[in-house]
Amino acid sequence: MATVSPPWAYTLQLPHDPRAPGIARATLRLVLAAHDLAGLAPTAELLASELLTNAHPHTKGPYALRIRSSAEPGRLRIAVWDSDSGIPPAFTAPPATGDVPPDSAENGRGLHLVRACADTWGAHVLGDARGGKLLWAECGPTEATR
Repeated sequence: MATVSPPWAYTLQLPHDPRAPGIARATLRLVLAAHDLAGLAPTAELLASELLTNAHPHTKGPYALRIRSSAEPGRLRIAVWDSDSGIPPAFTAPPATGDVPPDSAENGRGLHLVRACADTWGAHVLGDARGGKLLWAECGPTEATR
C-alpha cells in the first residue's frame, strides 16, 4: 500500500540583498532532500533562481520564496512574492516570434526559461494588505527521474 504524505509548505522571507537568491536556492535543496524530492532539484532550482532574480530588481523591499507540495505526488510548486504589482509581460501572454532576447542580451531571458522548463506557471496580483504579486511555477518528475 502506498504511503500518503500530508501537504506541506515553506515560506522563506528574504531581505532585499543580492545574496538572498543563493540562500533561497540552498534552502530549496534542503527542503527537497527532506521530502525525498531531490530528483526535482535541478529544475526546481532553475525555476526558483529565475523567479527570485526577477523579483530582486523589481522591488525595493523584501520578497519571499514559497515552496509547497502539489496535490499530485512528486510535484512541487515554487512561488515568489514581491511588493511590485506589475506582472512581467513574459508571464502574461504567449511569446511572439522573436520575443526572446538574443543570446548577447544581459537581461530578459529568465521568465522565458521558466515558461520553457515549468510544467505550468502563472501569476496573481494580490489585493490583500500585503499587495504585490505572486509568480509561480510547477514541476514534477521527468522521464529520467521517475
